[in-house]
Amino acid sequence: MKFPSKVKLVDVGPRDGLQNEKEPVPAEVKIGLVERLQEAGLQEIEVTSFVSPKWVPQMADNAEVMAGIARKPGVRYSVLTPNMKGFEAALASRPDEIVVFGAASEAFSRRNINCSIAESIERFAPVVEAARARGIHVRGAISVALGCPYEGEIAPERVELVARLMKEIGVQHVGVADTIGVGTPLKAQRAMEAALRHFALDDVSGHFHDTYGQALANTLATLQMGIWQYDTSVAGLGGCPFAKGATGNVATEDVVYLLHGLGIETGIDLDKLIDAGKYISDYLKRKPNSRAATAILSKRQG
Repeated sequence: MKFPSKVKLVDVGPRDGLQNEKEPVPAEVKIGLVERLQEAGLQEIEVTSFVSPKWVPQMADNAEVMAGIARKPGVRYSVLTPNMKGFEAALASRPDEIVVFGAASEAFSRRNINCSIAESIERFAPVVEAARARGIHVRGAISVALGCPYEGEIAPERVELVARLMKEIGVQHVGVADTIGVGTPLKAQRAMEAALRHFALDDVSGHFHDTYGQALANTLATLQMGIWQYDTSVAGLGGCPFAKGATGNVATEDVVYLLHGLGIETGIDLDKLIDAGKYISDYLKRKPNSRAATAILSKRQG
């Protein structure tokens, strides 16, 4: 079995992870989390999103958080910008990358962003063009690619359609996202194959939630295809506000433990990463949602 020799992880905890928290997390805590993640060796961090505070109040401090980070050379700081208004607001924060997201399900697209898949792509087109004109990298995410809370099974053809539409408007990288965590390894591979019809291997990543405990299995199954980039979330933070019972993204700590066990380089210090997860979990007054962190923290207490 041939695995990639190195893997790049994008920690989406500060954005995707914290956006569903009911109680506001202060900007200084978010900044503290980003800085601990970069200290642990993460070179890709999804920091915040520039969306209407009416819809996502947790991200209302986006500009303050971006301004407060002591930026580290070699680290890419990305933000989610769902429309032109969000992109214009994000510009002053000097993001290295912007993220747009389209769903592989019409019903999810309508409930989540109140428009069809085709309309969502039309909305992103000027954002992508404006970002690329300024030399800002553009990543696209295909949500509910392995299953939808409203439509159920999602055919790989739907994933291929969204990948093609994103490619056509100039998106440079696409992430295949199991937003509600229902996917299993074969489904993950088929969705990846669909995205790979329009994007090169180096421009595709996986984003797996762990609702049914399948995220590590899906990671392993797609690693076998040569996929070497993944979104993960420190301490397993997150969920999906539109899907009942959906849990967080796969914990960065668990993926790092898996990768290091396979002899794959990540550039991440697992102990420092566990400290970052403990920092945010302590603030949220709960245990990290990571098996590796739980095991190592209890070992430390000895």
